[in-house]
Amino acid sequence: MAEDWLELEKKAREWTYEAANLVKESLANPIHIESKSNPNDLVTEVDRAIESFFFHKIQNEYPEHFFLGEEGIADELESLGGTVWIIDPIDGTMNFVHQKYNFSISVAIYHESQGMVGLVYDVMNDELFHAVRGHGAYLNNEEFLPVKERPLHESIIGLNAKWLVQEKNAYRNPLRALVRDVRSIRSYGSAALEIAYVAADRLDGYISVNLSPWDYAAGLVLLEEVGCKASTFRGEPLDFMKPSTVIVGKPQLHKEMVSSYVGEEL
Repeated sequence: MAEDWLELEKKAREWTYEAANLVKESLANPIHIESKSNPNDLVTEVDRAIESFFFHKIQNEYPEHFFLGEEGIADELESLGGTVWIIDPIDGTMNFVHQKYNFSISVAIYHESQGMVGLVYDVMNDELFHAVRGHGAYLNNEEFLPVKERPLHESIIGLNAKWLVQEKNAYRNPLRALVRDVRSIRSYGSAALEIAYVAADRLDGYISVNLSPWDYAAGLVLLEEVGCKASTFRGEPLDFMKPSTVIVGKPQLHKEMVSSYVGEEL
């Protein structure tokens, strides 16, 4: 039986608001913080609790669906075959810990590798960016206006400035050249939010040297609905089975950033 994607989006929204309330309640108490791959790769018991919340909701309601989440509560997947929920319980954990602000819940539903539903919820600002494939993209039920193309020198790009100074980053010099030529850069500390901002025309582009699928899965559904582009730095499709470089932008800007800057052979 074919899935009703509008109905699935409704259920995903319901659970996202429930999860957000749990997150906000957690802010009243001390938060236990751990590190993962490095001292700046933070995880809290709230991240794990919210992922568990989604996993059990999905398992109970849609037992035939699969699950891919940042904190690894489910078995690893080898493909996006079938219907897969891709969840980042708190995207921007460092902001959550330090600021208690500028973090999001990211929920995507993919079917046979195609993005069907995407939700990015800015918990503290109560902004829900949401889309169902073929039905447009919205912010709190208000449809996005068409994105406005701007030339490179008038564009604002989302980019973590650390990528410009880390010696081990092979893309440091191309990124410096790009930053020199754009109007300005911003860093909000949540990849999901920054990609949503491109779809909503708050940013013109977004770049990261290393993102995982749960960081961008929901945002890609939003981008698709407004005609924006996403790829690796070399202009290749993103591989949901491993981390990769990510470059997002309005069509002409995306093409220019890839062809003139980061897409060059290193």
